[in-house]
Amino acid sequence: MNKKLATLALGAVMAAGPVMADLVFPSLSYRTGPYAAGGIPFADGYADYFTLLNERDGGIGGVPAKVIECETGYNTEKGVECYESTKGEGALVYQPLSTGITYQLIPKVTADGIPLHTMGYGRTSAANGKVFSHVFNYPANYWNGASGAINHLLDENGGDLSGKKIALVYHNSAYGKEPIRTLETLAEKHGYELTLLPVDHPGQEQKSQWLQIRREKPDYVIMWGWGVMNQVAVQEAANIRFPMENFIGVWWSGAEFDVEPAGEKANGYKALTFTGLGMDYPVYDDLKKYVVDAGKAAGAGDQLGTVQYNRGLYAAMLAAEAVKTAQEMHGTADIDASMMRDGMEALEITNAKMEGLGMAGFGPEFTVSCENHGGPGLVGVVQWDAAAGTWNPVQDFKPTDVEVISVLIEEDSGAYAAENNISPRCE
Repeated sequence: MNKKLATLALGAVMAAGPVMADLVFPSLSYRTGPYAAGGIPFADGYADYFTLLNERDGGIGGVPAKVIECETGYNTEKGVECYESTKGEGALVYQPLSTGITYQLIPKVTADGIPLHTMGYGRTSAANGKVFSHVFNYPANYWNGASGAINHLLDENGGDLSGKKIALVYHNSAYGKEPIRTLETLAEKHGYELTLLPVDHPGQEQKSQWLQIRREKPDYVIMWGWGVMNQVAVQEAANIRFPMENFIGVWWSGAEFDVEPAGEKANGYKALTFTGLGMDYPVYDDLKKYVVDAGKAAGAGDQLGTVQYNRGLYAAMLAAEAVKTAQEMHGTADIDASMMRDGMEALEITNAKMEGLGMAGFGPEFTVSCENHGGPGLVGVVQWDAAAGTWNPVQDFKPTDVEVISVLIEEDSGAYAAENNISPRCE
């Protein structure tokens, strides 16, 4: 069925069918606890995008979107409880915004037939759709992030990192440990020396790690932090006068609230990204008109255009586009979780599509497939301008070391398949 016929057929189904149930999107949010500074803007952006679709477009394919927010406090046990209490509401997809929660939900969503989208976090090897049928982590994963950081440092050093010293300051959790294997493999390939410096939850105590950095004088520091840990690390780096341009954080360590407390001393700090910056996108005109000015914003309306708000907005957009794909594939607007999974697996995000959504250049182009649930792994780099109070792009979305990453994904997903008696699909 071509696209025109599919659209006509979908219109006929919608016109003839009964009143349809809402399209349900649970939001496992955390507006409380030590990670609330990141959780609040993400949850606001996620909710506001669906509100925009309801107010401006009448929903998605004529069906209203309904966001069910459940507070996890970034606690894994609470996250699982939120999943169990909301999955029967017609949930189409879960975005837990926590690697710990993700690891617990992978077997559950697979058994329940509900897709899980862990955008830029979670279990990296879930990019292998042959093993992880219901888990998606497009457009980039943690191992892309690790490689993206190293690629940026290679560019800074004429392609040669041999003899350089790199320290990884990481949250001592499943999340923080994700990049270690990749950085170790890339160290063998590029000849740099890697030092691992774990920081215990929530991350307020880092004196010993930064004393070690001051003593050992690494050329670069890479950070895998979240919440208050990031603010403390940037301040500690400033205290020992570590050059900020040699300090680079993963995308969850690169928001305004991570650097603002350090003031001018944070100037030059860098972070990875897979989403756009600021509010210079037409979608924001519509958000202002239909959501903010209408008094329907999820939060206080003070987070618009911030890094994590944009990320929540982007996550919601990807979910909505997967719904549209599923509706077209299955010839019905009233899709269920299994159809949503199909839509996510057939998702294609092009520049033309993003432009039509008022989000041109907001993220990289990518295509999902049965085999590849992770997208292309393109990573950008941004830098903090303390005087202007803005992040500026210093590197566009660029490819990462797929040769190294694909081997690691194959190994890890293969081990998971063997442990859980999973037969590879997509044959």
